[in-house]
Amino acid sequence: MTENKPYRVLLYYMYVPIENPEEFAALHLQFCKELGLKGRILVAAEGINGTVSGTVEQTEKYMEIMHQDERFADMVFKIDEEDEHAFKKMHVRHRPELVTLRLEDDINPNETTGKHLSPKEFYEAMQDPETVVIDARNDYEFELGHFRGAVRPDITAFRELPDWIRENKQQFEGKKILTYCTGGIRCEKFSGWLVKEGFQDVGQLHGGIVTYGKDPEVQGQLWDGQCYVFDGRISVPVNRVEHVIVGKDYFTGEPCERYVNCANPECNKQIICSEESEYKYLRGCTHECRVHPRNLYVKEHELTEEDVELRLKQIGEEFSVKNS
Repeated sequence: MTENKPYRVLLYYMYVPIENPEEFAALHLQFCKELGLKGRILVAAEGINGTVSGTVEQTEKYMEIMHQDERFADMVFKIDEEDEHAFKKMHVRHRPELVTLRLEDDINPNETTGKHLSPKEFYEAMQDPETVVIDARNDYEFELGHFRGAVRPDITAFRELPDWIRENKQQFEGKKILTYCTGGIRCEKFSGWLVKEGFQDVGQLHGGIVTYGKDPEVQGQLWDGQCYVFDGRISVPVNRVEHVIVGKDYFTGEPCERYVNCANPECNKQIICSEESEYKYLRGCTHECRVHPRNLYVKEHELTEEDVELRLKQIGEEFSVKNS
């Protein structure tokens, strides 16, 4: 149900040829800044992929002008109502690919892709015992939330997914395959790659997890946890019927859904961490990160060496500053 809030977050993509994508990116950045939007947009010769935030008026104007361009006339915008901007700055960058698969023989989703399934069709297909559901996202996204019973590929980046599938092909042969991602863009190429690899029955969640969670009939059922998003919100709810926490505190293993970045800027690893654990472990994912001379948590809270030493002592660690 749409709420009346002053800001919106738009999530969208479209695979469509864009001539001179570098020039387009520069002009599009200027256009977005003039509108007052903030966000992150990728532009490639194969299309556009973006998330932007702005006021209702700003986002309405953006969608209106984009739809006036015949290349983007049919582009679908997923809309979340928010109280404030989800980004701090506006970036539009040119990239060789919208999603990084680095295939020798690239996939054109307009020519080869899996069957697009509506939320209801996906919900029903998941319950078929002959179906395997593959999460096409990164490990830290899966840890925060995923479809019940989904396969978690042992990967840390999307580009590793094809090799992992080939190495574990026996798990999926003869099965119906479903795949999903946040907004749908990664599955467009991944499902097409599965088809080219010879898998016979491949379906993808059309519109991704965010669309599934908004569907009035399905209401996000069979999803556990939260959906990781790439903006200041970090996560959004999906299951409107029941909320099951699957995230676990990095340090204690307790149920938790709060993501932070390791305080060592040279590490910056994303970890699920309660406020209590953040305090106790100085937001450092390892001892080396906790004692790093540039530890941001220590700086933010103006902790003295004695403060740091005391907290380390409480978790059974010795205080020894790492040389930078």
